[in-house]
Amino acid sequence: MDINFVRIDDRLIHGQVATVWVKESKCNKIFVCSDEVAKDTLRKTLLLKVAPPGVKAYVLPIDKVLEVNKNAKYDSFKALILCPKPEDVLRLVQGGMPIKSVNLGGMCFKTGRTQISSAVSLGQEDIDALKKMHELGIELELRKIATDSKVDVMSKIKDL
Repeated sequence: MDINFVRIDDRLIHGQVATVWVKESKCNKIFVCSDEVAKDTLRKTLLLKVAPPGVKAYVLPIDKVLEVNKNAKYDSFKALILCPKPEDVLRLVQGGMPIKSVNLGGMCFKTGRTQISSAVSLGQEDIDALKKMHELGIELELRKIATDSKVDVMSKIKDL
């Protein structure tokens, strides 16, 4: 499986992803990677229905995505990976998925989280996971939409 684009966005598949990021990434598959979401039958069903025409979507737990990634049967897949939180991406990386760059697109504000952009707020677990990915040499960039300029995530969280 080729990893064409990795995005952290707690909305997962939505209008911007379906219309812009799919084209931008030139993917033919969307993988929503989350143990939590994969267990939520209603949310999973809704996400599978909103995938754009011609692009197959999957909602899978992290371990299953890692199995798919290692299986040569899926070598023709050009994947857009969507995760609701940085910890999920870190688990993919630690499981052997070759991720070189991660886009932070949307993480809603909640009490106890720090707002780092108009669309992204982070809790301490998120910050810790992002710092670990940075230490592994993974590019971390912040962009809500594809036409935005890339902003280095570490410049936003270095003092947090």
